[in-house]
Amino acid sequence: MLKYEQLIQDMEGRIERGDFKDGHKLPPIRTLAEQYECSKSTVINAYDELERRHLIYSIPKSGYYVVKRDNRSEQQEPSAMIDLTSAAPDPSVFPYVDFQHCINKAIDMYQNDLFQYGTPSGLPSLIRVLHKQLANYQVFAKPHQICITSGIQQALAILTSMPFPNQKKTVLIEQPSYHLYIQLLETYGVPVIGIKRTAQGIDFDELERLFRTGNIKLFYTMPRFHNPLGTSYSTREKKILAELAEKYDVYIVEDDYLADLEDDPKSDPIYAYDSSAHVIYLKSYSKILFPGLRVGAAVVPPVLADTFNKYKKLQDIDSSMLSQAALEIYIQSGMFNRHKQKIQAVYKRRMEHLTRALDREGDIEFAPLHKGAHTHIAIREPISITALKERLLKKHVRLDSADTYYLSGFPKESLIRLSISNVKDEHIEQTAGLIAGTIRSLRRAPF
Repeated sequence: MLKYEQLIQDMEGRIERGDFKDGHKLPPIRTLAEQYECSKSTVINAYDELERRHLIYSIPKSGYYVVKRDNRSEQQEPSAMIDLTSAAPDPSVFPYVDFQHCINKAIDMYQNDLFQYGTPSGLPSLIRVLHKQLANYQVFAKPHQICITSGIQQALAILTSMPFPNQKKTVLIEQPSYHLYIQLLETYGVPVIGIKRTAQGIDFDELERLFRTGNIKLFYTMPRFHNPLGTSYSTREKKILAELAEKYDVYIVEDDYLADLEDDPKSDPIYAYDSSAHVIYLKSYSKILFPGLRVGAAVVPPVLADTFNKYKKLQDIDSSMLSQAALEIYIQSGMFNRHKQKIQAVYKRRMEHLTRALDREGDIEFAPLHKGAHTHIAIREPISITALKERLLKKHVRLDSADTYYLSGFPKESLIRLSISNVKDEHIEQTAGLIAGTIRSLRRAPF
């Protein structure tokens, strides 16, 4: 990370945590230049960027000060609900000001293109930008393989409905898995079977048997930061998946929706190990920016590209051109990378805090994760998940079971899904204690 970027991220974090209060004078330029071992011009540029984001303001011959913020969302009453169910990004870290600038810039730059139909595959200039960006995720594809969709949900709907060269019909899906995709499959009567996935992974012997005998068209997986488990596959497991896909002519739909929370440069997607063009890579931008953006990217093998684009056009002609143009500018300007680093730091801090808090409880079975956006608690005792949810709701803590993340009829594990994306740091330890204490009280309760 460049000193300029590190300085912006550090100062922004300290302002958000309250290290610098509203109206507080910030350290002099010379002080920060010495502290970060950089030039004074680097500090000035960083302060200028923070001022553009409306986080600080300058007074000539005096210095830089923290802008007074609207703290209504932070000034919660003691009874305010702590929500562990939402997977959406924390509204407090939405890049409102930056993205507003990009939208305005997009209207100026593309005024002749934004208000008429675009191309089904997406804004060509955005596809060129994504072609370069995806290479940073070890997803090397030709531009014609990239299609912009109205979120990952649309990409899944297209892939499920379109024919594949293997002429197979059945969808294989991990259990548990993405609840809205399960609803899509069951609502439209798509032939679907499940394979159990736990915190320890899946049974690859069983997976190979299903690939060999199950008439599997595609296997849908979240190899990284699985929802709702929160766990990830190892490099070895990803390589095995790619090998099995080639061996049995099964397409893998890799939903890498939280790729931007990965801070390990050696952690590559399954796509990086695919030598037979059997992996379809899906990337979301809504989960790191804001849900209303509704822009995703599907990287499809060349043999599927024309069919995918045909089905995409029949669904909605094109995705929002304004959102696409604004995202292009957001990425090109470097704002996306800065925001990604900020989100990584915020979520990682919260996840580590939750892991430490649950670990201190001693008798709670959970996935000890240090990054991502969620984890889970396994309930092995015969206690009522409904009763647990109701008791915690009375204590102003909202959480959910993983029941809706299973196919109808598939044996369900007693799991509690915990999302940290909308829980402030200062609430995590107390909330973990409330959850653990309530579980213990239900253990002691007579049946």
